[in-house]
Amino acid sequence: MTNTPVTVIVGIGPGIGLAIAERFASAGHRVVGLGRKPRKVAGSLAGLRERGLKVETKTADAGDFAKLRSAIAAVERDAGPIEVLVYNAHRASLAPPSVLKPEDALDDFRVNVAGALVAAQAVLPGMRQRGRGTILFTGGGLALDPTGWLDASSLAIGKAGLRSLAFTLNKELGPAGVYVGTVTIAGMIMPGTSLAPEKLAEVFWEMHQSPAADRPPERICG
Repeated sequence: MTNTPVTVIVGIGPGIGLAIAERFASAGHRVVGLGRKPRKVAGSLAGLRERGLKVETKTADAGDFAKLRSAIAAVERDAGPIEVLVYNAHRASLAPPSVLKPEDALDDFRVNVAGALVAAQAVLPGMRQRGRGTILFTGGGLALDPTGWLDASSLAIGKAGLRSLAFTLNKELGPAGVYVGTVTIAGMIMPGTSLAPEKLAEVFWEMHQSPAADRPPERICG
């Protein structure tokens, strides 16, 4: 255990999760990615470690609350206090709202919103005690306009709930020195565009770094 700041990414995977891991690790953070199938990024993380970056993964399912809490506790025990939590997990059952199965909607909500709440509550005791910390959620444009992709109605519900959670936690925890925000990605994440993974990762880093007075609870990209 060292004084190196620790960042946990729930929902590590190719694309934005990996880009966030690289950005924070490049800034000197020890990054621990949690995911159901972390082997998907094993090769990429090995490349980052060859560059001297401190990155690792652990297996955890955002929809299994007990295992998620246990994984986060293990990170704090083994790596040290968590300075930054990024919640990047999502689940989508594609169906328009008229035929969306309630059971699927509940399973999606469990990952898209409730898992974020569980993860945030898991890191909050330490952040409150230290009087600082950053919690960031990967949001989506469906939270702003749920009608653009009707087959993603369940995901739209989840992103709207996640946005609400970010705003309310920000309001509650700001006086305690804990910043909560959401990066609302209003478009397709694609290399070579303004929504390229590395550009979005830079937004996450900027939100973490900005002075408290300049940090609204949301950055809309797209």
